Amino acid sequence: MKIVIRIGGSVVATPINSQLINKYVEVLQKLKAAGHELAIVIGGGALAREFIKIAKELDLGEEDQDDLAISVSRLFAQLFVKKLGALCCGRVLTNIEETISCLAEGKIAVLGGLKPGMTTDAVAALIAGYINADLLIKATDQDGVYDKDPKKYPDAVKLDRLSFDDLPKVLAEKKHHAGIHQILDPESVKLLQAKHLKVLVLNGFKPENILLALKGEKIGTIIE
Repeated sequence: MKIVIRIGGSVVATPINSQLINKYVEVLQKLKAAGHELAIVIGGGALAREFIKIAKELDLGEEDQDDLAISVSRLFAQLFVKKLGALCCGRVLTNIEETISCLAEGKIAVLGGLKPGMTTDAVAALIAGYINADLLIKATDQDGVYDKDPKKYPDAVKLDRLSFDDLPKVLAEKKHHAGIHQILDPESVKLLQAKHLKVLVLNGFKPENILLALKGEKIGTIIE
């Protein structure tokens, strides 16, 4: 399978969790050994949002805020590059051409952000579209997609499956801004819907969930 995995910064980088990064690398090694084609996109988490906050205090514009967040995401991605070693292309990739070339070499493509105005969700969706991925996995800080924010509403209900047409009803924000933080950002939803790509949203604090889901276990939320 061609799989893109979007690992939330809220999972591995808020705070930085070296044990969890090690577990992800073990999962990626198993997936690669099983013959899957893999691209991973790492978010910047709370540190990226902190830099955005500082940039705002310095009266820097939206593009500059995004640039700083991208730098943070690439720094976290670099940790995966170093740990994966020869399994990846030896650097954090910064454009689509590099990504496609890396995958053609049979390596794991590792990315952070790409450009201002595009979240790491959108980066993952863009790559998934380019390579015609069989699945995009979003490893996040909750068990799936809920009918409302479970952090605010204790009675929120997890949805096992929904369509892209249903998704806007459960997303709080409809437009991009620096540091946007929700299950899937608006731009990624448009990209995924246009390409008819399948998405699995699951609890990223349990990397083994990825392996279990690929074996057919009912985990997280399927969007298609």
